[in-house]
Amino acid sequence: MIREAIVIAGGKGTRLKEVVNDLPKPMAPVNGRPFLEHQMDYFIKWGLEKVVLAVGYRHEAIMAHFGQQYKSLQISYAIEKEPLGTGGAVRNAFRLIEGHAAFVFNGDTYYDINLQRLHDFRWSKQTGFCLAMRKEKDASRYGTLQIDQDHRITGFNEKGKNTGEGFINGGVYVIAKKYFCSLNLPEKFSLERDFLEACYKTEKMYAMRCQSYFIDIGIPEDYEKAQHEL
Repeated sequence: MIREAIVIAGGKGTRLKEVVNDLPKPMAPVNGRPFLEHQMDYFIKWGLEKVVLAVGYRHEAIMAHFGQQYKSLQISYAIEKEPLGTGGAVRNAFRLIEGHAAFVFNGDTYYDINLQRLHDFRWSKQTGFCLAMRKEKDASRYGTLQIDQDHRITGFNEKGKNTGEGFINGGVYVIAKKYFCSLNLPEKFSLERDFLEACYKTEKMYAMRCQSYFIDIGIPEDYEKAQHEL
């Protein structure tokens, strides 16, 4: 199985400014520990050996806390001199990935999926890109996606456009390094808008269903919820 991961960890946490102050969002304290520590414990549970943190805003705070190692996990830093967007951050981080592919995670979500299953799903589809999706009873906050019978992504709906039940992007991906870095995309781009939503018709992207525990600490209500659940 893939043993390396990238975490998009450059978010400012604007909506959480009262609790994170001037810290990057992944450093928001959850039960007395940075949220990123909870993610890293999850990586270790699944046997990952290395994580590349795609950092920018206040990256010094993350580096001072974690250094080059967290328990058994080796840590490297892909530092952005200026914001590259989520897609640009991932491509920049791939410079430090040694293997052919990596798991990619949003730094403000915890999605307790079976990483071996996601890895096997990608191999079964022979694709350079796949993601984990989750069915939500009220998906209006997130935006939704559609798939066909083979689980290939066939459409996206903008955040707030659809109310009620729908599949959301869970923010966990498996991406092949050579494939992603060879795409004709600008230096600065959004993984969601400029790649996923713009290219799904021409690129073979697949989504695996998973109903494991999920929480997004990006808004105060769910940040407070995380204090009791993680």
